[in-house]
Amino acid sequence: MKHHPTFAVAILATTLTMLLASGCAVTRDQQTVGGYVDDTAITSSIKARFVDNKQVDASSISVETLNGTVMLSGFAKNATERSTAESIARNVKGVKSVRNEIVVRP
Repeated sequence: MKHHPTFAVAILATTLTMLLASGCAVTRDQQTVGGYVDDTAITSSIKARFVDNKQVDASSISVETLNGTVMLSGFAKNATERSTAESIARNVKGVKSVRNEIVVRP
């Protein structure tokens, strides 16, 4: 089955429109696409290190990253778990600062 050249142009135009629209969503949050990718890599790295560390309950701590600033939230069993999570996050490449909002549950 042969396709007309305008069909290929229409597919290309649709693809470019979708890519540009998704890029605009990132820009509205005042972050570049490259910055978004970097932040996603930082978040993933921190979460993976939490899973590997036996002192941190990875399922109880949330990680969000924006422009290299990491925010930790959730619950820890004790102060040691809270500080270990912060230390792990601080030692990930690309992290500029860490906001530790983890609450220690009694």
